[in-house]
Amino acid sequence: MRLEEYWGVGPKTRATLVEELGNERAIRAIEGGDVRALADAGLARGRATRILRRATGGAGMDVLATSDARSAYKELLDLAVEHAVTQRAADRIRVLTPLTDREAVEDRLDDVLAARDAWADLTETDREAVLAAYERYDERAESEHAAVEAALALLEAGVDSGPFAAVADLERERLEEAAEALAALDDGRVREGADEELDRYRAALGTIEDMDANALELIEELRDDGVRDVGQFREAFEDHLLTETEVTIDRVREAMPTDATDATDFVGATLRTLRSDLTAAIDEREVLVASDLKGTLADNREAVDQAVSAVDDIALHLSLARFALEYDCTRPVFRDGQDAAVSVVNARNLTLAVTDEEAVQPVTYALGEHTVTDVPAGVNAVPGEERVSVLTGANSGGKTTLLETLCQIVLLAMMGLPVPADRAEMTPVDALVFHRRHASFNAGVLESTLRSIVPPLSAGGRTLMLVDEFEAITEPGSAADLLHGLVTLTVDREALGVFVTHLADDLEPLPPEARVDGIFAEGLNPDLELLVDYQPRFDTVGRSTPEFIVSRLVANADDRGERVGFETLAEAVGNDVVQRTLADARWSGTESD
Repeated sequence: MRLEEYWGVGPKTRATLVEELGNERAIRAIEGGDVRALADAGLARGRATRILRRATGGAGMDVLATSDARSAYKELLDLAVEHAVTQRAADRIRVLTPLTDREAVEDRLDDVLAARDAWADLTETDREAVLAAYERYDERAESEHAAVEAALALLEAGVDSGPFAAVADLERERLEEAAEALAALDDGRVREGADEELDRYRAALGTIEDMDANALELIEELRDDGVRDVGQFREAFEDHLLTETEVTIDRVREAMPTDATDATDFVGATLRTLRSDLTAAIDEREVLVASDLKGTLADNREAVDQAVSAVDDIALHLSLARFALEYDCTRPVFRDGQDAAVSVVNARNLTLAVTDEEAVQPVTYALGEHTVTDVPAGVNAVPGEERVSVLTGANSGGKTTLLETLCQIVLLAMMGLPVPADRAEMTPVDALVFHRRHASFNAGVLESTLRSIVPPLSAGGRTLMLVDEFEAITEPGSAADLLHGLVTLTVDREALGVFVTHLADDLEPLPPEARVDGIFAEGLNPDLELLVDYQPRFDTVGRSTPEFIVSRLVANADDRGERVGFETLAEAVGNDVVQRTLADARWSGTESD
């Protein structure tokens, strides 16, 4: 395949990659999803990521039918990346895409969940040791030595199931031998500390070089010690060399010239000869030691290669496992058959969980045929099997959050990742249409929105429509007509859909395959914050609750004139309701005291 055939690789990008990597290596980097290689070659990391997503998962990216769906996808990746144990793992997470092959989805789920369970069983000490090894692996640019050390750390921690099995099967003795050899070599050269004899030669050479650089000072120092004749000078110089270096007396005497004309010539000639002799000895010894070390590596090459591959793959699965543990994610169940459906029990929104996981109210919801029978206490009914719902209810009631939660769960499941719910069941979709509320009231926005959300419905295949407050982009009368048409089209195309709106009454009659659900606000707490039951009530129209908002404005108004204005609004929405709301909030505060 030619480089230009990959998405996003034009003539300029091709020239950059070929110049820095060469054609074949560039193709291998793209096929292998190697963000670092492309970034090191000069591509912006974001551009490299986009190219690799299309190269390794183009069909999956086509599932993301709208810009909001793509934004939600990127937000999920950003959350997962926060738990990456290496930069390479972070790069690999960024190029994960929805998978269109069911077997690939199940395989990734198997690996991530096995890694999650194994990681959860480790002690905190073992976890810290593994993370420290991966930190070194990252700092050393994923060198073979760092990979082998990471593999040894995993063996020491005792993880041996799922994706960790690839390391568990390696022989510790071979890895230790390889680690010692890799620690001793630096690009073919022998590092300091690897061989005592070589270290002695190098230390002696360094001392001799320093003496040679300061020969005149050395001569004066020897004379200051009372040396008077040639014989005394020779003995004093010999003693100095033997004291300051570990050079043998025979090597020193062999290096001393017999025909020197003066002290300067004598010292200089001796030091030059010693430098030459030691350099040769170092070269000879280094060749011998390096040869032995390379032989050790050759004997253990298979173990090293397996460690490098396994450690890199484990880094990815371990990163995703840490993400799954952080948000208490579970394995989704995929439905067989042609009828599209999605259902969740106690699903949590990850965007909210990042800021305050304890404050997130789990939600149970379903579209199409499902097996949900256990709904939270207080919910009016088990969700029906309608494929389409019109979601209504209170301002700031969590309707948009529910759309986002469903979007997150479907995306994670299709990427082969656990989902933040006690249980999730779904049919994979061919197109995910997620449309957030865009408060731009003009014909251009309306046209672009319709061009974005209607074609996926018309293309065939399974489609999930998640559309938020469509009425925000056109006048209410037209919005109701268009929204009714979208609901009808969704039903006709046998797609799934949740449509958030405040115009439920204007949509009647709905097709029998559609229902109306509602989210209800229940009042204000003592801090005058809106109390909302985020769990939708099925087959029930939710109502906006402006009286609660007006109540809060009345209570918080400091300026007298401002308060009068808000009290006028209270009369409009029902002053008795406003006063009762404020009284309930005060009573609740008294009870809590």
